[in-house]
Amino acid sequence: MDPIVSGMINFQQAAQMSSVQYAVARKMLDNQEMQGAAMVKLINAAANGPAQAGDPLAAAATGLGGELDVTA
Repeated sequence: MDPIVSGMINFQQAAQMSSVQYAVARKMLDNQEMQGAAMVKLINAAANGPAQAGDPLAAAATGLGGELDVTA
C-alpha cells in the first residue's frame, strides 16, 4: 500500500476516535452537571427543615419526594 494512502487512513481513524472521545467526555460532563444540580436541590430541600419534608406543595415545587426509586 502506498505510504501516503496509509497515512491518510491512519489520520482519518485518529480523527474519528478523537470525535468519539469528545462525545463521550461531553456526555460525562453533562451527567456530572445534572448530578450536581440534583445535589443542590437536595441540599436546599434539607435546608428548608423537616417541617416541609412531607409537604406535597414542597415536593411539587422542588421535584423531590414525588417518586421512590427502588432499583439498584
